[in-house]
Amino acid sequence: MGDGIVEQPAHGDAPAGSAGEAAETLDRPLPESVRRKVIGLVADAFGGLTLGELPAPLRQYARFTASRRAKFAGNAMATALAGDPVFRQRIGERIREAQPELTGALESGAPPAAADPVDVAAAAYVLRPAGWSKLVAAAGEEAERADAERADEAGRRELERLREEVVAARERARAETEQLRHDLEAARKEAESLHRKLRSAQSDVKRGEAALRRVQAETDAARAEAAAQVSAAESETRRLKARLGEAEAALEASRRATREGRSVEDMRLRLLLDTVLDAARGLRRELALPPVSVRPADTVDAVEPGRMSPKDIAARALSETDPALLDQLLELPQAHLVVDGYNVTKTGYPTMPLEKQRLRLLGGLSALAARSGAEVTCVFDGAELAAPVLLAPPRGVRVLFSKPGVTADELIRQLVRAEPPGRPVVVVSTDREVADGVAVVGARPVASALLLKRLSRLS
Repeated sequence: MGDGIVEQPAHGDAPAGSAGEAAETLDRPLPESVRRKVIGLVADAFGGLTLGELPAPLRQYARFTASRRAKFAGNAMATALAGDPVFRQRIGERIREAQPELTGALESGAPPAAADPVDVAAAAYVLRPAGWSKLVAAAGEEAERADAERADEAGRRELERLREEVVAARERARAETEQLRHDLEAARKEAESLHRKLRSAQSDVKRGEAALRRVQAETDAARAEAAAQVSAAESETRRLKARLGEAEAALEASRRATREGRSVEDMRLRLLLDTVLDAARGLRRELALPPVSVRPADTVDAVEPGRMSPKDIAARALSETDPALLDQLLELPQAHLVVDGYNVTKTGYPTMPLEKQRLRLLGGLSALAARSGAEVTCVFDGAELAAPVLLAPPRGVRVLFSKPGVTADELIRQLVRAEPPGRPVVVVSTDREVADGVAVVGARPVASALLLKRLSRLS
């Protein structure tokens, strides 16, 4: 039974005892409960012995308390008690002094019936009265029965608990099943509603496509009509030019006739010329033809003297963090500065509230726009806005918020793509994806830190 004490035959200089004590031995280890009780008795009686009365292995524990002796010297005390009859006799004397009624009953051969069998067996093991081994064995059997009863009781409680858990689990499963059934029904109704909305949306899309086709047809018809009107105007212009040519010829003839003295014919020709010129001016006003401002030479693609592109600026020997680089970019003709708003503010002053971040950045951009004369657009992400921002854009700065479902990065790329090829566009953002995206379509990306340095010089 566990690592209990196995009784060894007494030997050495044991005091004279009864023949029963010498003859009786245990055929099995002490029951664990009896062993713990024996060690507790020895630990309690330990303090009543002098250092010389203790076996040598136990003297190192002489100053320990009873609980520490039971914890650290249990095995040593059990060994000494089993193999040293003198030490066992001294411990027995202390037990007799502490429990005289129990020890007296044991030595008289009539242990009390109401006493704990473990206490009786532990005292009997130390005192060794006649029949002590039977008392120890009986205590072991009683302890085993008690352990078995406790195990049975624990098993019954565990079984009852498991039954209750099974019932509770069934109830939970029934409730969850019912909830799932309700959820499934709600999901089915929602799916039906979504199907109806989808069919309605598809109908709207088809109606929209039909309207778009009608608009396209009307647009094509309008274009065809405009082309016909332009063609008619051109024909009329050619006719008028021919009449003008005729009038000029008649004028020349009139001049010759005038020189010859034919003044009446000259008057008639002058009247005809004025009529043609007035008709030409009336036609120009009716067609609203603008004056010609483009010359053929303007259509040839070339680099004019003094003009630079963002790539020319990038080729100069300036650091990417030098604010002078931004000044040179903004000096380009018709330059457009596009700013990734929150990217700049969260780089420069991230601890401020968003409203103050926007106001601080826009104030600096207004001063920069006034000084450089460049077009300035500041883009903020509007995806997380619960309501429209009440903001009066500063002079010279266009402020845009992205629509729901559209990020500020996408809005910046749309702005860059909207610009005509060749116009200098500078995009301020530390976002690598934004910088690479705008560089592909010809814009010049710069870091947010560069703009922050330039704005700090304005303040």
